[in-house]
Amino acid sequence: MPPQINPRTVFERVDARKDVDGLGPDNMAALFIGRPRLVPCTPAGIMAVLEQPGVDPAGKEAVVVGRSVIVGRPTAALLLNAHATVTWCHTKTRDLAAHTRAADILVVAAGRARMITGEMVKPGAAVIDVGINRLNGKLVGDVDFASASRVAAWITPVPGGVGPMTIAMLLRNTVLAAEPQLRALHTV
Repeated sequence: MPPQINPRTVFERVDARKDVDGLGPDNMAALFIGRPRLVPCTPAGIMAVLEQPGVDPAGKEAVVVGRSVIVGRPTAALLLNAHATVTWCHTKTRDLAAHTRAADILVVAAGRARMITGEMVKPGAAVIDVGINRLNGKLVGDVDFASASRVAAWITPVPGGVGPMTIAMLLRNTVLAAEPQLRALHTV
């Protein structure tokens, strides 16, 4: 959006039934009370990514690094709703490595290129890198893929990991939002 427009103001004015980004106050509140409707796309994509290799968050230690309204907060809520024990960290967390080394599931969306290294990853962890950073003309994630991939059981690449799932979840939300309107047309 142009810099003079506050994105929160826009999210707050979109009808909750048409909020396909899932970022408006009604959809966020529904998510946080455990009754999600239209779920924010990137966090929904993260949960779908976990399903593919059969990672069940229930009972697992999950660490989310990042506190944005778009990714960090809703991801923590979804993991909590899936019965994970969630630790929420950010760029100012003291001894971040102590938290990340305890994670069975590590989701990183802090906006800092390669801030999580292999030494900060628990052996056998599932690592989801949501970061998109430009470094020397290349797209890189918030996780140092080379070192972390030697430790993690599996890890998402950047680019090509969570991004395509975000798009898929946006399309899913669009269909979910359209269905009630289509049913209304058929009953007329």
